[in-house]
Amino acid sequence: QVQLVESGGGLVQAGGSLRLSCAASGRTLSSYTMGWFRRAPGKEREFVAATSRSGGISVYVDSVKNRFTISRDNAKNTLYLQMNSLKPEDTAVYYCAARISDVPSRAGEGYDYWGQGTQVTVSS
Repeated sequence: QVQLVESGGGLVQAGGSLRLSCAASGRTLSSYTMGWFRRAPGKEREFVAATSRSGGISVYVDSVKNRFTISRDNAKNTLYLQMNSLKPEDTAVYYCAARISDVPSRAGEGYDYWGQGTQVTVSS
């Protein structure tokens, strides 16, 4: 099985940028479809973005399209989420997740492994 560790979260002003990383160990990242999810205080977990094993297919929730970019470096066993033009409503704990199927999914239930999360706080 794979272990996932997120990093790169922090406090940023609205309009700023952050890049999250998700380092995989135990198995190669290329074996998994990968996704990013987030959970804001008092809200349910929300899908953010997902990418296929090769990175050739990516999907996003509408609220982050044209602001966030998911990417992966399978040689480095690392998944990324570049977040630009951040808004206060992006404040949440962000989680990366791995899915054995090669079909990117928006449903958290479809993912097999999860990281511990990294906090992103956007101030207005």
